[in-house]
Order: sequence, then structure tokens, then C-alpha cells
Amino acid sequence: MNHLSFYWLPDNKEALLKGIESEFSQLVSLSVSSGRITLPPISEVVLKIQRLCTEEGTGIVDVADCLLEDPGLAAVVIRVANSVIFNRRNITCTDLFTAVSRLGILRVRDIVTAQAIEQLKHSVSLSKECNELLVKSAACSRELAATMVMVTKAFQEENPSDYCHLEVEKTLLVGLLADIGLFCLVSEYHQYLENGNYLSQDIALQIFDSQCADTSEVVLSSWGFDDDFIRVAANKATSNLSEKVDYLDIARIANHILLFRRQDDSIDEHFVEIDTTGADVLYKLSNLSDIDFKTQISEVISASGL
Repeated sequence: MNHLSFYWLPDNKEALLKGIESEFSQLVSLSVSSGRITLPPISEVVLKIQRLCTEEGTGIVDVADCLLEDPGLAAVVIRVANSVIFNRRNITCTDLFTAVSRLGILRVRDIVTAQAIEQLKHSVSLSKECNELLVKSAACSRELAATMVMVTKAFQEENPSDYCHLEVEKTLLVGLLADIGLFCLVSEYHQYLENGNYLSQDIALQIFDSQCADTSEVVLSSWGFDDDFIRVAANKATSNLSEKVDYLDIARIANHILLFRRQDDSIDEHFVEIDTTGADVLYKLSNLSDIDFKTQISEVISASGL
């Protein structure tokens, strides 16, 4: 399996071959390879913040003023800035300028994008089947992100100095946006059906699974996200990294833990390269009771403010 898939399906070569041969699969492949995939329809304020983050002269005031145009997002940013994960010094802030200053403009971009996609997955008006896929994706994204946070903290507890380059708050956001391309694929599938075509959902799922990584890479690249986000979404390692463990390693370990806890057959095809510390982390989190694991997942999500 070539992607951190959120739809672990049993091997079905016949269905996969039919999917590859289908018109829809060809259309999706062409859209992804050409970079013309339809981006998620997020608010203009989020898009404006993304554009501001690509400009050298952008400052805290520019982003804070932009957030004033969307009171809902402004409230989210202030809430997240005061959350346990993002407010390390435990000092409450009540204004946007302080919140943006504390988080940094790039982290604000990450937060508002993740929040916009989360809301979109729950509120978009597609077919019943497509809406159910997106709601399931939202739940899986939160679970992956929270597990990645647990893995990161476990590494840092084992040896703080060796893993200080990993940021817990960034780990959370990387996980939340890892399958962002799925929204584009589900939207294209809905439009394909609306145009009078037919493609079974089972085969569509196979296509989503094979194309999600490339699609997510296109979306995050077009929005200016850094290599850590893109590597995890695309599940592509970079050999010249100097750190012992990077965010992709964290994502793969988290994915392996989730596969193990679900007793998913796909775990037989899922390999993770880890050192002795990674092995300890994997063992520790894999052997938590179901109640303890679910409790920690809930605590991470609650502590994030998202």
C-alpha cells in the first residue's frame, strides 16, 4: 500500500483493475498529473491568509486584520492560541494580535485551513454516500492526528534532547491535513455521478486510495505548505534529512498503531523503519488498553482547541 490510507480495503485485484480502466480513474489521474485538480471551496479569508503567507512583507498585523473579516475563524484562532497544546506558557490572550503573535503567521494559516476543511467535511452538500465518506474521513483524520501527537510526546519523554526538533502542535496539524486530497476526489466522484455516469462505490474507494496521496500533494503544494506537510500527505521520504525521526516517521508509526489496534489485515503489508526508541514507543502505545487509548485521543483533541 503506497499511502497512509484511511480506507483499508481487502485485496481485490479485479475491482482495482476495473477501477484503473474506468473513465473516472483516467479523468482523476489526468487532473492530478496536470495539477488541475479542483481545490476544496474554502472561504476567501482562508485563501487570503494563504496568499499573505507567501509574501515576504506580511506581518502579524496583516494576518490579524484579515481574520477580522471572519469572526468565526477569529474566535477559533484565539481559542486555539489559549489551548493546552498551543499555549505552553499558560498565559491567556484575548485579542487577535496577541494570538497571531503567539502562534506565528504560518501556524495560523495551518490552523484556519485545517478548521475550514474540517467544517467542510461535515457541512458540504453532496450525495448521502459522499457526505458519509467525508464525515468518516474527518473522524479518521482526528484519530491519526491525535495518535501522532501521542507518538511525538512519547519520543520526547524517552529522550527530550534528541527529539526537540519535533513540534507537538505542528504534528497535530500535519495529521489533520494528511488526507486533504480526499475531499477533491470525493467531489469529482459526486460530479461524475451527477453528470449521469455510474461507478460503484467499492471501485471509487479503490481509486481514492490510489490517488489520495498525489492529490493531497498537489493541494498542499498549491497552498504553499512546507515539506513536512507534503511528505506526510504524499507518504514520500526524503533521504537527506538530518534528523533521526521526522514527521513522516511519526505518521507511519501512528498509522501502524491504528492498524494494530483495529486488527486490520493491512498491517501485514505495512512496514515502519524505527530505532530502539521507536520500538519502545510503538510497544508502549500498542499495549495501552482500549479505554486508555481512546481517553488519550479525546484528551489530545480537547487540548488542541480545534
